[in-house]
Amino acid sequence: MEMKDSSDVQAIVAEIRDAVRKSVAPPYASETVPLALHEPCLQGNENAYVKECIDTGWVSSVGKFVDRLEKDLAEYTGVKSAVAVSNGTAALHIALLLAGVKAGDEVLVPALTFVATANAVSYLGASPHFVDSEDVSLGMDAETLDRYLSSTVMLRDGHAFNKSTGRRISILLPMHTFGHPVDLDALTAVAEKYHLTLVEDAAESIGSFYKGRHTGNFGRIAALSFNGNKTITTGGGGALLTNDEDLGRLAKHLTTQAKVPHAWEFGHDAIGYNYRMPNINAALGCAQLEELDGFLCAQRALADRYESAFAPIDGIRFVKEPPYTRSNYWLQAICLEGADFEMRDAVISGLHAANIFVRPAWRLLYKLPMFESAPRMDCATAERLEASLINLPSSVRLGQTASATREKNEP
Repeated sequence: MEMKDSSDVQAIVAEIRDAVRKSVAPPYASETVPLALHEPCLQGNENAYVKECIDTGWVSSVGKFVDRLEKDLAEYTGVKSAVAVSNGTAALHIALLLAGVKAGDEVLVPALTFVATANAVSYLGASPHFVDSEDVSLGMDAETLDRYLSSTVMLRDGHAFNKSTGRRISILLPMHTFGHPVDLDALTAVAEKYHLTLVEDAAESIGSFYKGRHTGNFGRIAALSFNGNKTITTGGGGALLTNDEDLGRLAKHLTTQAKVPHAWEFGHDAIGYNYRMPNINAALGCAQLEELDGFLCAQRALADRYESAFAPIDGIRFVKEPPYTRSNYWLQAICLEGADFEMRDAVISGLHAANIFVRPAWRLLYKLPMFESAPRMDCATAERLEASLINLPSSVRLGQTASATREKNEP
């Protein structure tokens, strides 16, 4: 797709605008209605549960809603232990700490991800080592990573070491981009081959399944995010998921300042973190989790309509879930085939002018000043995706029909 002049951009903007307006639920089809990228949908018991916290005074980091959210999350995702924390970045930090990351290590991180993935690595004195993406899931490419590591890594005493830097590579940290699960079987095989611990950045993938199992079940530990723009929200919050119950208990202990239980004494047996989720946030989360199945139906219905609307348009590919998955479609996306940054930005600007508030994917992390010197493989696919991906309006309400919304709100 080559931009010859402004009329080309205007034509592309018009095609995308019409496809989007055709796809969203009727109340949002009018060109005068602004379409945000992703707004929370608060239509269930949120008010009642939050009011209960206020009325009882249980608004801080203990309370029945924290306990309930952890229990409900574990049941929904199928893990043995879920630990609610203050945000997704805190979840990543503790996940990497418990997975054994040490200062001076390298952690394999996708170049195409939100900055929190690499920031959490840096909190532990380790360095991100950036990895390329593939076109189907938009996440880590296991095949090219395997080839790269075969010439980059030296195995010694049960550990992988970077031949160039001499540092240990301890963790493989894939992220499920926009909610689409990566090929976890293939990445697990890579992790086992090179003696790496697999940790899942599942921040965007609540409600996403890989071969019938919820994301977060495949690594040593995983991190979720419940930020305000996620499929379900606690306002700000996150969670750790693990099938190692001892690890789950340690996660809860460390995120509660490593306080030793006692009726009145302040005893602490390790360096801990003030990372526990407040009860008032967990109350939101419990109400949102009750609605999750309906949210997922709406997101998938919107994805189906987007796919149909964009199918006839040359040069624009709607990003579909990988064939081995059932995705939450947290953020719907299109790819402008062959686009460069100038064209992408011109299209985004035109859509904003049309009241459709799309966004690009993240800037590749090794282009940020604090990570410019970090090790990386060739990231040709990630470079191409960075210049061509655009996220479409993806709010749950855009996929809900008026009748479905009424039925959901009826007592």
